[in-house]
Amino acid sequence: MGTAVDAANKVVNESLLSEKKVTVIFVLGGPGSGKGTQCANIVENYGYTHLSAGDLLRAEIKSGSENGTMIQNMIKEGKIVPSEVTIKLLQRAIQETGNDKFLIDGFPRNEENRAAFESVTGIVPEFVLFFDCPEEEMERRLLSRNQGRDDDNIETIRKRFNVYMESSLPVIEYYNAKGKVRKIDAVKPVEEVFEDVKAVFIPLHEKVVDSFGRIL
Repeated sequence: MGTAVDAANKVVNESLLSEKKVTVIFVLGGPGSGKGTQCANIVENYGYTHLSAGDLLRAEIKSGSENGTMIQNMIKEGKIVPSEVTIKLLQRAIQETGNDKFLIDGFPRNEENRAAFESVTGIVPEFVLFFDCPEEEMERRLLSRNQGRDDDNIETIRKRFNVYMESSLPVIEYYNAKGKVRKIDAVKPVEEVFEDVKAVFIPLHEKVVDSFGRIL
């Protein structure tokens, strides 16, 4: 059962977020789909703040806080970090940043994450940017670029891919039914993929000016 303090915190959090009108875009795509590269392009060209759920969890662990120790222990024990923990970190990052436009990368990982995020924060994403890439291509990319990483052998890659498909597809289907999914063919070369990404973002930012002052 939640305490009065929890209830008070929830009210404070909700009022802070409701005062701050934010645009949130969820970025989803399997391991090796190239979403990290494209997030960097979006940040550079459209001024979004990139929030990676995984990076926030790792930073919290590194901070040595009580919360970080709890997260680390859960991961060690093979438990899934509760949605609320990740959402609190995302909320804090949104509140502490001067920006009002956010790319949330690698979250929601599943339907429970999605429902919890909307109910706790009251934020509905503008849309979901989905980098669609076949398993064979993601496998090829991961094997060729990450020779030094322990978790990039064939068996682990396939396991990661299966987990991703099982958990993320219901989220994509949910938002697709609401007309909120912008699907990008992530097999193309990086530059071409970004051209497709720009076509999605330009309507949101009608006047994008290049370094020569020309409206793109």
